[in-house]
Amino acid sequence: MAETQSRGFVFPGKKRAAGADDFERDDLFMANKSMLPTLSPAWENDPTAALASARHEFGEHGGVNMSIEASATFTVMEPETMRRMFAGELGPDRDFFIYSRHFNPTVLNLGRQMAALEGTEAAYCTASGMSAISSVLLQLCSSGGHVVASRTLYGGTHALLTHFLPRACNIKTTFVDICDHEAVKNAIVKGRTNVLYFESMSNPTLTVANIPELSRIAHEKGIMVVVDNTFAPMVLSPARLGADVVVHSISKFISGGADVIAGAVCGPASLVTSMMDLHQGALMLLGPTMNAKVAFDLSERIPHLGLRMKEHCSRAMAYAIRMKNLGLKVIYPGLEDHPQHQLLKSMANKEYGFSGLLCVDMESEERANRLMHLLQNHTQFGFMAVSLGYYETLMSCSGSTTSSEMNAEEKALAGISPGLVRMSIGYIGTLEQKWSQLEKALFRMQDSTLFSNT
Repeated sequence: MAETQSRGFVFPGKKRAAGADDFERDDLFMANKSMLPTLSPAWENDPTAALASARHEFGEHGGVNMSIEASATFTVMEPETMRRMFAGELGPDRDFFIYSRHFNPTVLNLGRQMAALEGTEAAYCTASGMSAISSVLLQLCSSGGHVVASRTLYGGTHALLTHFLPRACNIKTTFVDICDHEAVKNAIVKGRTNVLYFESMSNPTLTVANIPELSRIAHEKGIMVVVDNTFAPMVLSPARLGADVVVHSISKFISGGADVIAGAVCGPASLVTSMMDLHQGALMLLGPTMNAKVAFDLSERIPHLGLRMKEHCSRAMAYAIRMKNLGLKVIYPGLEDHPQHQLLKSMANKEYGFSGLLCVDMESEERANRLMHLLQNHTQFGFMAVSLGYYETLMSCSGSTTSSEMNAEEKALAGISPGLVRMSIGYIGTLEQKWSQLEKALFRMQDSTLFSNT
């Protein structure tokens, strides 16, 4: 859909003719200048304010919501225009589209929102979180390349770095304790290492990375910093803390509905442009295309992400405190005894909380499974399911599910106990109603070793 702008809003308009002004570049997938955190110090540290400053795109007939551009291919008025589009002279910056694997107006609008959310110049949305991660790494690393990564990562990412990239691309990874900055520094080989990769809040152990310090170390060595911020949207803004690239599985908190699979790459415009290059771009050539209908659905959910994250985090904090008071071994970054509690406080965006996830270590897989069975099937506290960010509480035993790609030694090094139960805390029902369900299941365990204080 063509558009014109007025006071930051976007209105329907006619497609430009392919005239001389078509050479003026202002890429659509780049964040509008009003979206960047440069106008007000308050906006720099508040993703909600940044999202509100992003331009609003109306529908084709003046609807308050944008239209869905569901076409796979696009027509032009003149044959010469098609040639110029393939030559790179005309593109989505001037509202010329070829094919939706390249660019799609609806998907580009979601990209603008993601760039605003993370405070980056540009963003491109993909078909899944893993496609975003793999595309970034393949763009930044060539055959013979090297990645330094946290040893505590989502199992799929760990498998990509451990098995697939070495076999298929001759890209190797050195895994380190991301909290040991000397180890990180020593693992980076100048002239060989391309990327430092870690999660802002690790899956599943909820270890918080020191993003400013790690970024400083990496940049001193001349390498890029890629951060997976799936666990902490709104809570942390890695790019504002020094990271170069932020990746997301939008399927989680950002979606909130457990009904779509999607990802995003947020970073410098130069990187996103290179990833869409016709000859060398990882996104362009691998084709992890997001469906326009999915992009539309997600664009309608991002505006209330801040409200949802506040409630997820508030509930998680309340449960973590109460479970700890019962004597359970709880891992939650909002608790003062968490090793990185003060670090997270120093980095976090104010008023969004500390995380919507918590972990309880049941020590053995048998007890973990027993607790989850009671929580789902007897007290209706939540569901046994992977993923996170849903309005219902989702819980899984990480060692045998989302981290199952790691062997026993790797899980031990990552701090993943066999009985570690990861809970993505939902916000359905009242807090007291859901706490009563959780508490009943805990006491129904009838296991004196469950509570260290009894």
